[in-house]
Amino acid sequence: MSQKEFDWEFAVKIPGFSWECMSNCVSETVTLSSSGDVGNYYYGQGHPMKPHRIRMTHNLLLNYGLYRKMEIYRPHKANAEEMTKYHSDDYIKFLRSIRPDNMSEYSKQMQRFNVGEDCPVFDGLFEFCQLSTGGSVASAVKLNKQQTDIAVNWAGGLHHAKKSEASGFCYVNDIVLAILELLKYHQRVLYIDIDIHHGDGVEEAFYTTDRVMTVSFHKYGEYFPGTGDLRVRTGTNSVVCHGKH
Repeated sequence: MSQKEFDWEFAVKIPGFSWECMSNCVSETVTLSSSGDVGNYYYGQGHPMKPHRIRMTHNLLLNYGLYRKMEIYRPHKANAEEMTKYHSDDYIKFLRSIRPDNMSEYSKQMQRFNVGEDCPVFDGLFEFCQLSTGGSVASAVKLNKQQTDIAVNWAGGLHHAKKSEASGFCYVNDIVLAILELLKYHQRVLYIDIDIHHGDGVEEAFYTTDRVMTVSFHKYGEYFPGTGDLRVRTGTNSVVCHGKH
């Protein structure tokens, strides 16, 4: 990529940016999981979760020419068997069955699985989960097989989903499933979460094992999901560091 192909006005605003750094970074193999379909799903009017932003991000990579430094591949759709490596069978069966036109038949299950206002039922819900999860699991497989150094899935990161419950716009926890895949080849995995919300779903999934260390940088207080207090020591062999901020 030449300097002309990169937006210099944008680049100079990045702390520590240099063309030498750019060259060093792209010397590693980077794979990008991309499915044009995933940006077409719609949570509903006024909902803050907007999958079309995934498509916008992909378009930025194309327009800046960054795609030339990556291997872009189309991931598979994760099936129910893959999802139930963590999630409960009845929860995944529910996600496969529920649709906007049959919600009245599942009112009790919707309440049980926390599907409703924050986690609405929309057209293609399960297929959206399949694409999101498939990208993260496929990325983990590529890392395990040493087919890439860095794997990216813009459609992933749904860190609030629980074993048998939707939460915080998240239905299937693709991160947990990707980590389970990584654990097939690696003794320990470090998970770093930089979302503004506490990564409670991932922390809960690996709460009792010392093979996964979860680190979450998030806003705390009267803020969703309300967990992640530094004063609470959590998990096996937990360590809490109280920094300046």
